[in-house]
Amino acid sequence: MTDLKRTPLHDAHQRLGARLVEFAGYSMPVQYRSVLEEHRAVREGAGLFDVSHMGQIYLEGTGAIASTERLLSRPVASLKPGRVRYGLLCNQEGGIVDDVTFYRTGDDAIFLCVNAANVEKDYRWGVRFALDDTVIRNRSDETGLLALQGPASPEILAHVSSPTVKELERYAFTQIEVAGCDALVSRTGYTGSDGYEIYLAATETERVFEALLAEGKPLGLIPAGLGARDTLRLEAAMPLYGHELDDTTSPFEAGLGKFVKLDRGGFIGAEAIARREAEGRPRQLVGFELSERGIARAGYAVAVHGETVGVVTSGGPSPTLGKSIGLGYVPPRLAEPGTLLDIVIRGRAVSGRVVETPFVKASG
Repeated sequence: MTDLKRTPLHDAHQRLGARLVEFAGYSMPVQYRSVLEEHRAVREGAGLFDVSHMGQIYLEGTGAIASTERLLSRPVASLKPGRVRYGLLCNQEGGIVDDVTFYRTGDDAIFLCVNAANVEKDYRWGVRFALDDTVIRNRSDETGLLALQGPASPEILAHVSSPTVKELERYAFTQIEVAGCDALVSRTGYTGSDGYEIYLAATETERVFEALLAEGKPLGLIPAGLGARDTLRLEAAMPLYGHELDDTTSPFEAGLGKFVKLDRGGFIGAEAIARREAEGRPRQLVGFELSERGIARAGYAVAVHGETVGVVTSGGPSPTLGKSIGLGYVPPRLAEPGTLLDIVIRGRAVSGRVVETPFVKASG
């Protein structure tokens, strides 16, 4: 893995004995102890993730808000400074370029947090379609990002910042000091549990990481890797780009219609999305659980009466539920909860059924 990029916490991961794997061109920790232990820590106490591989793209200037209105599927001008929204970058065919969170940092300033594998792609997309009087900067390499997740997160973060951080609303952010370092702290995350994401200078990331682990240890905080991050987001039925989402996927078939405001129009892909929706969806993303032993994996076929009708996009065991779950695309006629179907695992049809999502509604 010598040719892979490294986050500012690479040395810290090695000291902690993490098992490192390649992910989106980075050397990343998949686990420190066990995925099960790290998963449970986030659901019951707290886990600390290094997500510095994610990208940060800034749009500033008098044209910044109009530019992001054009790029994103949700309104931007109505977003107040200090607030965050989840939205989509879409292409002219109505597919999803990326799913992002966007932060209103000023009257003429927005930044996008984008998926690690899409940083350069999203940056080029912004440069291509931004309006005049907009300056776009990719600040990913100079930024570190930590995700502190779990019900104990507010108390832990208050120990190294300000007690007021516990009052921060969901999808809001504040700029404060954390462990003596300037940081932007948002009440957001990708686990389905309560928590925060902490943006700071790459050079100060390790200092804050170590301070949080030290202060949080009595409250059950442990470092967590990509393995637990994936099982947690799957329980919360949060989509992963490259699995549930890609450049050909319509937001509506992915179940993300509430994050698309077609009535305002004007954003790239709006007309194509509306046309595709009017023509009828050929497939729909659903959640399912297995009734027998087995683990569904991405790429496995979904079948009904021996006929392949769809495909699994994500799957695995749910530590919280003690059963195997997954997400996949099927024809809309098979998307109703309770519908019986099979997942073909190594040539064997394993019975399952469509269920409502999220699979787990975490406290907080």
